[in-house]
Amino acid sequence: MPIIKSAKKRVKTARKAAVRNSKTKRSLKSALKALAKKADSKSHAAAQSSVDKAAKKGVIHKNKAARLKRQAAARAKAAGVKPSAAKKTAAKKAPAKKTTKK
Repeated sequence: MPIIKSAKKRVKTARKAAVRNSKTKRSLKSALKALAKKADSKSHAAAQSSVDKAAKKGVIHKNKAARLKRQAAARAKAAGVKPSAAKKTAAKKAPAKKTTKK
């Protein structure tokens, strides 16, 4: 057990962070298992979302997140799931600016 006050605080914050990280890891694992069990568009979207959240929070490395997303997409494609339309709408160009002549 730590004696110094700052070390005691670090123990508390580390414990809180461990609980948060374990919840994120558990949701990630359950989403990936759901995709493996039933590959449909909903489970594929949930799996990609949970992978992105885990990477954003720093629970997993960004390269691991990319690898997991690639594997999930391959699994969904093998099951016959069509790519989601959400990516297509995000790729739209910004509206052109109007220019006026002086």
